[in-house]
Amino acid sequence: MIKKNWITTGTEARALAQNISMSAYKARRVIDQIRGRSYEETIMILELMPYRASFPILKSVYSAAANAINNMGLSEADLFISKAEVNGGTFVKKLRPRARGRSYAIKRPTCHITIVLKDKSLLNE
Repeated sequence: MIKKNWITTGTEARALAQNISMSAYKARRVIDQIRGRSYEETIMILELMPYRASFPILKSVYSAAANAINNMGLSEADLFISKAEVNGGTFVKKLRPRARGRSYAIKRPTCHITIVLKDKSLLNE
C-alpha cells in the first residue's frame, strides 16, 4: 500500500511516500543525485536514470511540485529540492515452504521517501 501525505508550511511544499517496496539503500543511491538541484533538472535526471528506485521518487517530486503550485501558488521554474531523504520502513514478512515441512522466512524491506521543495525567489528576500 502506498500512502501519500502532503504538508505545506510557509515557503516549502513536501510530499511523503510511505511503504515503497524497495530497500532504503537502493533509494538513497538515487536521492543523493538529486538533492539540492532545481525542479527541471531533477525531472530530467530521474527520467533518464536506469534504476528502479527512480520511478517512485519521480512520482514524489511531481506530487511535491503539484502541492507547491496548487496550494501555495509558486512557479515551477523557481522550485528546487531543499530536502530529500529516505528512511527505512517496516519489513513485509512472508513464509516460504521448504523441504521436510519446514518454512523459510522472507523479509522484504520497505522505505519512506520525503521530498521538500522550496522557492528560490523567497530565499533571497
